[in-house]
Amino acid sequence: MTLFNIILQAAAEAPSASSSAGFAAIGAGISAIGAGLGIGRIGGSALESIARQPEVLSDIRTNMILAAALVEGAAFFAMVIALLVVLK
Repeated sequence: MTLFNIILQAAAEAPSASSSAGFAAIGAGISAIGAGLGIGRIGGSALESIARQPEVLSDIRTNMILAAALVEGAAFFAMVIALLVVLK
């Protein structure tokens, strides 16, 4: 929590365009890392579930693809917002 407060304080004290672009780039990177971790966890959990109950393969696959699409959508949204901040 302290790192978040430090970043917020630095953003409030330095309203220059370069600092907001830097923070936007950090935000885009964090969203990409978060999406990668989320999709990896979804895939791993789906494989474990399929190994336990192979007869529900189609249901698990459908839910896995839907969840991965939602994670990718959230990450894409975060990156677009970061780009809007940089290009503003």
